[in-house]
This record gives sequence, C-alpha cells and structure tokens, in this order.
Amino acid sequence: MKYSFPKVDLHLHLDGSFRTATIWQLAQQQGAQMPADSLEGYEAWMEKCSHSGSVNEYLKMFDAPLQVMQDPASLSRITKELIEDLAKQGVAYAEIRFAPQLHTNKGMSQRQAIEAVLEGRRQGLEENPEIKIGIICCMMCIGTEDLNWDANMETATITHEYLDKGVVCLDLAGAEGFVPLSKFAPLFKTAKDLGTPLICHAGDSQDWKTVKDAIEMGAVRIGHGHHVYENPWLSRYCADNSIALEICPTSNVHCQTRQSYEMHPAYNLYAIGVPVTINTDNMTMSRINLEDEYDHCLKEMGFEYEDLIMMNINSIRHCFLKDEEKDEILKKLYAALDEYLKEENA
Repeated sequence: MKYSFPKVDLHLHLDGSFRTATIWQLAQQQGAQMPADSLEGYEAWMEKCSHSGSVNEYLKMFDAPLQVMQDPASLSRITKELIEDLAKQGVAYAEIRFAPQLHTNKGMSQRQAIEAVLEGRRQGLEENPEIKIGIICCMMCIGTEDLNWDANMETATITHEYLDKGVVCLDLAGAEGFVPLSKFAPLFKTAKDLGTPLICHAGDSQDWKTVKDAIEMGAVRIGHGHHVYENPWLSRYCADNSIALEICPTSNVHCQTRQSYEMHPAYNLYAIGVPVTINTDNMTMSRINLEDEYDHCLKEMGFEYEDLIMMNINSIRHCFLKDEEKDEILKKLYAALDEYLKEENA
C-alpha cells in the first residue's frame, strides 16, 4: 500500500458503500427493479451518474441499494461485507452511518434495522479483528421538518439505547436547504438530554450558516462543513474550539458543492488549525477509497504526505472510540509520522 499508516474514515454511508455484485444479486432474488439490464450496465450507469455534475443524478444512485436493504439478512450482509472491504484496504477505524428509517419500507422497524446493522458489524469484526468500527444512526432531512418528524424523533430516542453496543452517535443527513437547519433543534435537544453524542451534515450544499446552526444545536463534528471557509470568524471558531470537519473531496466535486479538487478550501482550513479529516462519503457511488482521496490531496489539493498522517490523527482525536483504543491507534500514527520525517531529513 502507498499509505502504510493507519487510515481512518469518519464519514462513510452504508447505502453508498457496497459491493455492486451483492446489490445486483439481491435485486435478482427480490425481483427489484434495477436501472440497467446487467451488472456491468449497472456499474456503468453509476459511473455516469457520479460524473454528471448533478446532485439529483447523484442521488438517484441510492434507490437501488435501498430497495434491497429492507430485511435483516440483507442489511447484515452488506454491513459485514463493507467491514471486510475496509479491513483489506488497511483501514484501522471507520464510522459507518445509515438512517434506520430508510429501511422500514417492507416491515422492519427502526430498532430491527439498527440490530441488523449491529449484527453485520459483529460478524465483520469477528472475522476481521484488526479493524474497529462504530455505527452512526442518521435522522433525515427529506423536505420540511414535519414530513418525517415522528420517524426522526424515533431515531433520536432509540439511538441512545444502542450506545456502548456498537452505535456511537446521532447524525442528521439528507438534503440541505429545504428549511433552516434550526427547525430540527428539538430533535437534537431530545438526543442531547438523553446523553447521545451529536454530529450533523452541514455547510455542504448550503452556506456557512448551517454549520453555525449545527454547532449551536450541539454538534461536536460537522459532516462536510467546507463552506465555513467563506466566514473567517466561524473558521477561527472551529479551529479554536476543535470542531472537526469531515471533508469528502471526491463527493464534493461529484455533487458540485466544490467545482474542483484544486478549488477545494480543505487545505486552507487545515492551515489555520481547523481539525480537517479526509473521508470517502460513498465509496461505491464515487468509485473511490481512502487512498484515492489521499492521491487527490497530494496531487491537486496542496497537502503534503505528513499532512495526511496529521489529518488521521485529527480523525482519531475526534472519533467516538474509547480513550484506550484511541491511544493504540494514535501511537501507530505518531510512529509513522516520526519515521517519515526522519526519512525526509536524512
């Protein structure tokens, strides 16, 4: 591997990071409608959607996996396979996120969906003990806040029950901009009162104000968040208060929330002390893994090799592992940094 240090992915969607052959097989077994007539055609269709420059075209790719992830066995299998793939890539820790309410179309409850993902996690870790995995439960913004308020409240409430059982925090994902993010504040308050750690998608397709709202609602980490760069005061606030940003370069370019890798502000944010982390978002849909993202960081985004190690240190410092588990990975990262610097200075 080009990058031999421990790799960390904090922003990874289960329904965007799967084996295409598995989705195709499950679709055939379940009689699900697919956007192509063959596995090869399905993969070519995803390639076209991901490079279309249209968020709407990109979002269409979630339909196929979600329609076959509606029973416990399929949900467990896809989770287990993702963990296997991450372990093969040399990932030391990942936080896999999913929205339980999106898996209830054929009778599963949100609780059953969470337990199915946790079972897949159990199986994946049993066979791949070298990797550590946390599960993030997502509420969803699908329009005005009232459209799925009850489902979001259920997610906010039951997520707490699975902390210390593999679930690590609560997130809000989905489309930005339908309503002010602050409309979701009561959901965050419910979870915060229960003691559930909070993160939030913000500052991606919308401006820096959504990041400010997310922080005010209790989010300790921001999914994407790169539009804070347009507000120097908020950028400095994130740096001074250690608010980590989960940057997903390829996803940002594919969804055109940034025009190119070269124009992405991730390095500038990193340079002023914002805890920037590098992540994949949707490995399958964007056809990338962490090493591909690191290549873009080095070739097009202004980062140096040691910066990659430091951003993984940021990831571990801001992840939801227990302190002793964090220390184990941090020691390896600092050792890798020392070794690299010695070689550079030799």
